[in-house]
Amino acid sequence: MAIPNLSHFQDTETIFRNRPQNLGMQTQAVPAREATPPAVPPLRKAAAELVGTAALVAVVVGSGIQATRLSHDVGVQLLANVLATALGLWVLITLLAPVSGAHLNPVVTLADWWTARGGPTAYGARTVALYVLAQTTGAIAGSVLADAMFDRPLISWSTHDLSAGHLLLGEVVATTGLVLLVTGLVRSGRTQLAPVAVATYIGAACWFTSSSSFANPAATVGRSFSDTFTGIAPGSLPGFIAAQLTGAVLGLALATALFTPKKP
Repeated sequence: MAIPNLSHFQDTETIFRNRPQNLGMQTQAVPAREATPPAVPPLRKAAAELVGTAALVAVVVGSGIQATRLSHDVGVQLLANVLATALGLWVLITLLAPVSGAHLNPVVTLADWWTARGGPTAYGARTVALYVLAQTTGAIAGSVLADAMFDRPLISWSTHDLSAGHLLLGEVVATTGLVLLVTGLVRSGRTQLAPVAVATYIGAACWFTSSSSFANPAATVGRSFSDTFTGIAPGSLPGFIAAQLTGAVLGLALATALFTPKKP
């Protein structure tokens, strides 16, 4: 059987392939532009930080109250409190990260501000102040809410003295690890791991540090309003917050030394 001459089919194909161009028509589909998500207004971000930090502290204080009512074993109490805290933190970061970044913590905000400076996601001192104010207000509200849920006085200043030097060292270690983790994830482009990574780290740090890992100045202030399992005496606040800020500086230094920023 003779092989037919396909040249005229090839010519026809060429004509049809070229004809739309000759007629001014497009031959290739135009890729759809990805919609740029609208910028979140600063007040909405602040609201997310306030609500998120309030919920976090309510979980911490409330689970501590519940644990002490259900068990007299301090180890069981701590286990219950840590489990609730880690799970609650995981959920809150997952929920609020698209809105405000889910910092829920002034040292995380300060670390993020320092890391982002000079880049496309940089923000100013006014935003930092707005975040810290929202976080601190939320932390106090969360502590009061937890006491209200368990029919306790809304404000009962904690009497737990945590000013000993070894506790402050534990708080430096806890905060250093947290800031190293968060900043390392940002610089290496793995922020999608933040919910599980941060929750897991805090759960572990509550056990391996002598201070039980507050690692959060706003939450530390809020917890002073409740004389319960997770409270801290107001007189211990300056030392604890200073330890946390020291840990934040150390964590940033370590992250800068260990992680090269991922190129966009």
